[in-house]
Amino acid sequence: MYNLIDREPCRLGLLGTTDVVERGTGCVVFRTCPEERHRVVFQMGTSDAVRALKAAELVCNDVAAVDINMGCPKSFSVSGGMGAALLSKPEIIHDILTTLKRNLNTPVTCKIRLLNTSSETVELARRIEKMGVSALGVHGRKVQDRPRDPAKWNEIADVVSAISIPVIGNGDVFDYEDFLSIKLATGAASVMVARGALWNASIFSPLGKLPWEEVKKVYVKKSILWDNDIKSTKHTLKEMIMHHSGLGLPEGKAVIKSENLEHLATAILPAVCVFDGLENLKYSTKQDLLKLKQRTGAFLVEVVLFDGLCGRMHSEFQPL
Repeated sequence: MYNLIDREPCRLGLLGTTDVVERGTGCVVFRTCPEERHRVVFQMGTSDAVRALKAAELVCNDVAAVDINMGCPKSFSVSGGMGAALLSKPEIIHDILTTLKRNLNTPVTCKIRLLNTSSETVELARRIEKMGVSALGVHGRKVQDRPRDPAKWNEIADVVSAISIPVIGNGDVFDYEDFLSIKLATGAASVMVARGALWNASIFSPLGKLPWEEVKKVYVKKSILWDNDIKSTKHTLKEMIMHHSGLGLPEGKAVIKSENLEHLATAILPAVCVFDGLENLKYSTKQDLLKLKQRTGAFLVEVVLFDGLCGRMHSEFQPL
């Protein structure tokens, strides 16, 4: 959050995006677009109300809500007084949330995790409700719990029954059916999913999850199409590979060593990969491809082929 200093519109091919960039490097920290205006929620970690407001003001007109993460137990977050460190500092919670509510027209929400007892969690939730937030996310684990420990949906239910604002349930959602299960078990108004979506983003499909290898390839293609941040792309890929196969295998090692999106494309789809996303491409000769590369700067292109024998079309990706 400390490095969010500029907000500027940026054209990427046919996509018009609004970018928040990092101080000094110009690297994109947050990217959104008008189509996501009423869908995306900007979540930040913070320990200071003034800095939180400064960051929120950069994005508030381009997002549906601003959320404060008060549940992250990672050392980088807690050591900075952010995330789960706030759970024991209600006065700072009050300062941050009321400052944002007082100065923003955008809805403000926050996410917590369970405290040592259910009654303590309920008491904190009631205090936060009085600060005027629009919704409260509750992760069903305590700070000392590990990801392998079952989420305590019953304690999320205690919060739901104690406050009147919408509660967003979180924890142990790994399949589409789990969305309904956690809502029925807790009474939550909505559901938040983290690892389940990182491991396989097709979790949101009512038709069932796609094979993770297919999702992995689509993710790389879309990351190149939208010029996604290399660190963010690598993090997601590593989470997927670590869960489904292993980072010690050749593909995982190649992802770790990748320094740009082209390296990732080669690692995930070594023979063919990712189109440039600029236009529908038609060509017939190698010379046409060279001209395309010079004109667009693309390094890979989608080729649509028609199989006359079976009468079907399919696409493949070839390097320029």
